[in-house]
Amino acid sequence: MKIRMMPAKPGARTPRGLVMLLAAVLAGAAVAQAAPGKLTPFSQAAPGGEPPPPWRHQTLPKVERENRFALVEDGGHTVLQVSSSSAASTLVHPVTVDPARTPVLTWRWKVSNVVAGSDFMRKSGDDYAARVYVLFDYPSERLPLVDRVKIALARSLHGTELPTAAIAYVWGNAQAVGARGPNPYTDRVHMVVVESGIARTGQWLEVRRNVAADFQAAFGEPAPPVVGVAVSADTDNTREAVTAWFGDLRFEAGE
Repeated sequence: MKIRMMPAKPGARTPRGLVMLLAAVLAGAAVAQAAPGKLTPFSQAAPGGEPPPPWRHQTLPKVERENRFALVEDGGHTVLQVSSSSAASTLVHPVTVDPARTPVLTWRWKVSNVVAGSDFMRKSGDDYAARVYVLFDYPSERLPLVDRVKIALARSLHGTELPTAAIAYVWGNAQAVGARGPNPYTDRVHMVVVESGIARTGQWLEVRRNVAADFQAAFGEPAPPVVGVAVSADTDNTREAVTAWFGDLRFEAGE
């Protein structure tokens, strides 16, 4: 959503793109619990427990229902299960990563079904069976004036620093694998469809993305430091339901 420079109406939802970026910053107090550049693996935790810190659940203002996050056993490994039914919230991990040294993010994911109404070209379709956010510490002084004003307003309203650029890797439906473009709510979030449709639902899939190359393609310049990663499923706009599973995420050196 575009951040409008006007007071929010009573009951209005906070812009989704802004909230998802804000979530990683709100978790920043826990960053000291993880080694720089490392994402705490789900596989080292016991099924049935809470996601290991500094992973933390972040709910979204004005969204009535939140996702349910649980550690479960699947194929002999502990993985994260996300259950979403007309709901949205995210699990966030603050991290400090130099994409010039470790630009490749890898993970495994699986979904029960697609979100039929998923379509990143429409605000009403900004729901996904699964998604992984990568949040960057982009210098705000390099943004156009209008974007600097919007972000300054958002920071004053929320009382915290906000990441100013993000990439969202999604399991979509309307767009084919490889499709990319701005989020329908804010062009500071760039969408990349890495899986789409029903053909491979119910299967564990390995994903490997060079976030530095994806940032260059999205924003036209070298990637700044990564400050957070978030995982989720989204169904609050479409009022659908999905279950997603995530294996461990990690940053690696490129080939």
